[in-house]
Amino acid sequence: MAIRFTSHAREKFEILARHNFLVTEAQVIDALLLPDRVEIDRDPPIAQKSLDEKHVLRVVFREEGDDIVVVTFYPGRKRNYEN
Repeated sequence: MAIRFTSHAREKFEILARHNFLVTEAQVIDALLLPDRVEIDRDPPIAQKSLDEKHVLRVVFREEGDDIVVVTFYPGRKRNYEN
């Protein structure tokens, strides 16, 4: 299984860095492979992983054959996404 990033997802690293929110490719891959939760009722689904005490990383992805394609990702405040 390969993990690929859309051009938009690649740009998100730079966009977030300009806002002083650094996210690494390893963090995105970790959220996909070892998520805290996955919202499979959404299309496309969203994998979510805790980043720190206040934030989660949400990764929008789709499956293409044996590959996982990262459509986009974004940080969010835990209070907005965790029950």
